[in-house]
Amino acid sequence: MKTEILYGIHPVSEALKAGRRKFFEVYLAQNKGSNRAEKTATIAESLNIPLKKLKAFELSSITGTDRHQGIGARVSPYPLAEPTDIYDNIKPDKNPFLLLLDSIVDPRNLGALIRSALCVGIDGILIPKDRSALPTPAVSSVSAGALEHIRLALVTNMVNAIKDLKKRGVWIAGMDKSAQKSIFSFDFSCPLAIVIGGEEKGIRSLVKKHCDFLISIPQKGEINSLNASAAGAVVMYEAFRQREFKKQVIVQPQRH
Repeated sequence: MKTEILYGIHPVSEALKAGRRKFFEVYLAQNKGSNRAEKTATIAESLNIPLKKLKAFELSSITGTDRHQGIGARVSPYPLAEPTDIYDNIKPDKNPFLLLLDSIVDPRNLGALIRSALCVGIDGILIPKDRSALPTPAVSSVSAGALEHIRLALVTNMVNAIKDLKKRGVWIAGMDKSAQKSIFSFDFSCPLAIVIGGEEKGIRSLVKKHCDFLISIPQKGEINSLNASAAGAVVMYEAFRQREFKKQVIVQPQRH
C-alpha cells in the first residue's frame, strides 16, 4: 500500500482524532520531543500503533524536514472525497456552504485556506486535479491538521463542477478584486459556493464567466490586493458572520 509521512504535532494528533487514515508507525524523537509530542505518541500506542524512537536527525531524514516538532507518522494517503460524495450531500434546505479553489498552487495558501474553511464550517472543498497544490503532508502541516477533518475532492473540470452545483440549487460567488459588489453588501445566507482564484491571475476567465456573482473585498492603502489565503479568510468569515450571527444584537462597549 502506498504511504506518506505526516509530521508535526497537530497533523499527527488530528489524523489520530479523525480516524480517516491507517497508521502504520509513529516516530518520536529521542530527548527532543515536547510533552505534546509524547502525549500524542502515547495515544498512538494505546491504539496499538507501533512506536519507534529515533534520533532527531533520523526523524528529519524520514520526514524530509527539520520542522517535525519531534514527531512523525507513516500513514495511508489522504482520503480524498469523490466529487459526487459532496454533490450528493447537498440539500438546499440545509443551506450548504462550499469552497472552490481555482488553481491555488502554493501549498502554504492551500493549507491556510483549509484551516479557515474548517473553522467556519465549510461542507466541502473542490480543487482541480491539474494546476493546483494537492493535499500533501506539507499542506496538513500548514493547516495545523485541519486537512485531516475537511472533505476535499479533486475535479477534472471546474466549470463542469460549477454546473453540477448550480443544478443542485447552489449559488456561485467568485472573488474578483475588480468587482463592484463588496462582500459587505452581498447576502451570503443562500446555499453557496465561494470561488477563490490562483495567487497571480485570480479566477480563470472561463470559471469567472460561470459564476453567478463576482464580489470583492474593499480595502485602503497602497498594496494592490490581499493574497489568496488572507482574502479567503476574510470572505469566509464574512459569510460565516452573516449565516450564523447576522440576527444577533450587537452590544456596544462601555467604559466602567
